[in-house]
Amino acid sequence: MPLPPPPRTGDRPEQVADVVCVGETMVVLSPPDGRPLAEQPSLTMAVGGAESNVACGLAGLGHRVAWLSRLGDDPFARRILAELTARGVDVTGVETDPARPTGVYFKDPTPDPDSTRTHTRTHYYRSGSAASAMGPDLVTRLPALRRARLVHLSGVAAAVSDSCAGLLEAILVDRALGRGDDAPLVSFDVNHRPALWPDGTSDAAKSLLTLARAADIVFVGRDEAEALWGTARPDDTAALLAPAPLIVVKDAEHGATSYADGARTFVPALPTRVVEPVGAGDAFAAGYLAGVLENRDERARLRLGHLAASAALRTRDDVPTMPPRAETDRQLALDDASWSRTAPR
Repeated sequence: MPLPPPPRTGDRPEQVADVVCVGETMVVLSPPDGRPLAEQPSLTMAVGGAESNVACGLAGLGHRVAWLSRLGDDPFARRILAELTARGVDVTGVETDPARPTGVYFKDPTPDPDSTRTHTRTHYYRSGSAASAMGPDLVTRLPALRRARLVHLSGVAAAVSDSCAGLLEAILVDRALGRGDDAPLVSFDVNHRPALWPDGTSDAAKSLLTLARAADIVFVGRDEAEALWGTARPDDTAALLAPAPLIVVKDAEHGATSYADGARTFVPALPTRVVEPVGAGDAFAAGYLAGVLENRDERARLRLGHLAASAALRTRDDVPTMPPRAETDRQLALDDASWSRTAPR
C-alpha cells in the first residue's frame, strides 16, 4: 500500500502538505493541577482536538501538515489558529463562520486513590459550533485535500453532527478524493467518545465500523473495540475490520499490534509514568503516520507511535513536545530486548 509521491508544486508559491488532518478543534479549559474542576479557583486555557493533535504531532516530528476545519469569529478561534501556527501546522485552509461559535470543552481530573493515575472526564460545549457545519462540500471547496499524500480523520467528527458524518462518509466510503495510486491514502482513528453519541453504543458501533472498514489505515484501542463490537482480542478486531488493508490495535500499556499484507507485528509499549492519558492515542497516531511517510517498516512505525504516546502520557497537555529525532532514531535502532527495558527520558 504505497503512498502517492510528493506532489509537484510547479510555479505555485504555496507549500503543499504531506498530510491533511480534518476535524473540530476547541479551546480546552482545565485545572492547573490534578485536582477536580469543582475545586478550582481558576483554569488554564489550551487547545485540543483529535485531528489537530495529530497534525501538531506530525509537525513536531518534522513533517509538512495542514489542518482543515471551521472556527467561529471569536477570540477562541484566534487562540487556536495562533497555537497551531506556532507548532508548524498550516491553517490557511481553515474557514471562519461569523454566525457560529468555536467549540469549548473542560477537563475534570480526579485522582485515583488506589494508584498514581488521574482519571479525566471531559465536558463538551460544542453543539451548534462552527465546525459542526462542515459537510461533504468541503471536499470540492478545499483542493488541499486532493493534493495531500495522506488525509487523517477521526471518529470524533462522525459524532459531532450529521453533516460532519456525511463528510467522513464522502471521503472514506465514497472515496470522493479519488481512487488509485494518485489519490491520497486515508487514515481513520476510531476514537469512540461515548458522550458524543446520544443514541448509545449500538449507533456508534454501526457507524464507526462502516467508516473503519473503508479506510486505508485504521487505529483502534483494544478496549474501545471490545466496548463497541465485543472483540476482546486484537486478532478478533483485525478480522472484524477487514478488508481495511492496514489495521493497528492499541492495547494501552501492553503494546500495539499491526496487521498488514497478511503479517502480524507486535511491539510492546514503553514503561512510562502516566500523568494524564488524554492525547496519548492522537500522539501514537502521529508517530505511526510519521513512520508511514518515512517508508519505515512496521516495527519502526509502531515504535515511533509508542515514543510519541509516551511523551503525551508524561504531560497534562493534549499535545506533547515530541522527542528529538536523534533520540527516536537511537531508540528505533535498539534490539527488541533493549527496547522493552528502555524508559523514556
